[in-house]
Amino acid sequence: MVKVALVGVLSGLALAVVEGGQETAPAAHFHHVHLNAVDPPRAIDFYTKTFDSEKAKFLSRIDAVWANASWLLFTKVDAPPPWEPVSAIWHIGWGAEDMKAEYQKQVDRGTRFFTQLTDISDLTRTPGFFYAYVEGPDRALIELNTASHHHFGHVHLFSEDPVAAAEWYMKHLGATRRSTLPLSREVRTYRGLQVGPAASLFLDDVNVIIFPAQHSRQAYPEYWKEGQTALAPTKGRVIDHLGFSFDNLAEAVDRMKQDGVKVTEDVHAVAGGALKIAYIEGPDQTRIELVEGRAAKP
Repeated sequence: MVKVALVGVLSGLALAVVEGGQETAPAAHFHHVHLNAVDPPRAIDFYTKTFDSEKAKFLSRIDAVWANASWLLFTKVDAPPPWEPVSAIWHIGWGAEDMKAEYQKQVDRGTRFFTQLTDISDLTRTPGFFYAYVEGPDRALIELNTASHHHFGHVHLFSEDPVAAAEWYMKHLGATRRSTLPLSREVRTYRGLQVGPAASLFLDDVNVIIFPAQHSRQAYPEYWKEGQTALAPTKGRVIDHLGFSFDNLAEAVDRMKQDGVKVTEDVHAVAGGALKIAYIEGPDQTRIELVEGRAAKP
């Protein structure tokens, strides 16, 4: 069964523009992806050996992965975390200039694939467009796809209402849209799977793609538990949350409170005062960490 992917690259802007030309507050910056792992050192080795990324010290003290101006951070857990693609965070992705060659290289080195090499040129309208899903540590899904680069490039989400979710990310995080056309609620299908409504957004050069939750129900019915009617909360899963940063965190959180965003943890300092963070709940019970200060490799 085909699991569909879309990708893109665009630099973030200082201000975002939502539908109708209204400017939002200064844009957030993509900061990190936070994963739960039974064996973080092993996970770090996997990402740095399999994809374009490197070992580095977050805050000069925490072992992590530095991937194209963003972090992959890990929390050690005692038991394998839930991984099934039934939450709002579907997968993260790297590009490949020659996807066929990259896929074969990964196969030869023993990389495990959840989804084999698949041609979706007719969907993307790009000749020779391929993708595949790598099965990472703790069964995290990582996409490799045809791109003009080979670095960490996207996060793919599910939503019960992709249009509303996109508007939320634009309003509160200053995400920019890939397309200049109005967001559409048209239902679209591809090879029997629903792929629209959908949205493609950017924060810095990270593409945040949003697909309808119905795609998950159709593509992965075996992972939806009996009685489950909505996407599962991301907290505690293999990809636990996404991190975005602001230059002035307190100001950003105050603005979100006024706009009715659910703040689950108010601004506080961690790591001996080295970092200020807060947590909010995004669309479809997506856990989101807000950080003060942009991602930077020490």
